[in-house]
Amino acid sequence: MSILTKYILQKYLKSFFIVLVSLQLFFVGIDFFQNMKNLPDSANLQLLYLFYNSFFTLTLTLPLSLVFGWILTLVILIKGNELVAFVALGVSKNRLYSPVIKISFLLLFVLIVLQATPLAYSYEQKSKILDDEYFISTKSDIFLKYNDYHIFFQKLYPIEKRAENIHIFKVIDKDLVESIVASKAYFQNNRWYVIDAKITKKPKNIDFEESKIEVSHERFLHTLEGFKPKILDNVYESKSTFSIIDAISALILLDKQGINTDKIRAALYYEIIVSFFILPLMIIIFAYSSLNSRFFNIGKFTSLSIFFTLITWGIFFLLHKFSNNGTLLPEVSLLLPIFLWYTLSYFIYKKKISY
Repeated sequence: MSILTKYILQKYLKSFFIVLVSLQLFFVGIDFFQNMKNLPDSANLQLLYLFYNSFFTLTLTLPLSLVFGWILTLVILIKGNELVAFVALGVSKNRLYSPVIKISFLLLFVLIVLQATPLAYSYEQKSKILDDEYFISTKSDIFLKYNDYHIFFQKLYPIEKRAENIHIFKVIDKDLVESIVASKAYFQNNRWYVIDAKITKKPKNIDFEESKIEVSHERFLHTLEGFKPKILDNVYESKSTFSIIDAISALILLDKQGINTDKIRAALYYEIIVSFFILPLMIIIFAYSSLNSRFFNIGKFTSLSIFFTLITWGIFFLLHKFSNNGTLLPEVSLLLPIFLWYTLSYFIYKKKISY
């Protein structure tokens, strides 16, 4: 790593962390004081609330802080006439912003990795603490299809990985061939274990004199392999978020069942791809900066850069909401705009630096 790269990264990371900590303290602090009266008296739960809220806020503030930190770094370099000095020494513009783009990409990648962990459910967890339901997680009257099975859970406990009052119907070619009824079931070893199951089988070919319904009882029956409780919880709850791993599992599962996966694809695209909209934005901001502070309106540059950043972020956030509620296909509302944004940014940058 060259001395120039170290110097620019040192300046940038300092500005980035100042902005990030400021935004985190502001948003988390405001939220905490607004909801303090509704929080449990337990200090442990209050700390957990702050922890979950901090990570949820981080998913919003980190991309913005990367851009705002870059704007602050450019202002410092321009005011100190350091940019013009670097160019006078023969340093290309690509060498000036490429270290910042690389470290920003790395930080976004770390954020994506964290969203593949249970931390992705931070908003859900903090909401449970606020509603005094942190130790209670139930869903009622769930009816879903899985392969040849139609499953009804009267009560589902996703955290405990168990269900009550289960009815499982096996349907082949629109013909009901088997039903399983039980009061309890547990999810272990990637499958459901049904306790005290009553199994009713209908003969495939019905003959009035010889056909009969077979009824049997199983003390311990395993079925529905891969039908994960957390996937059920998130698919059933329309406003839930997904960790990346659970989203991929749910996507594979529901796609095999022929069930609409727009919401899951939208969540995946938003968590993995959309955050990278800031990279071309940072390059455009650099292109519209100036080397010389004498003829450069720093106040106008800063305000317009921040305004343009917020507008761009707001547009992608709005498109995510459209895709999440089924108004638009996620490929149309997220992937296509990202592709167009990168293409447009390339031409804007090329046009600007050619002057």
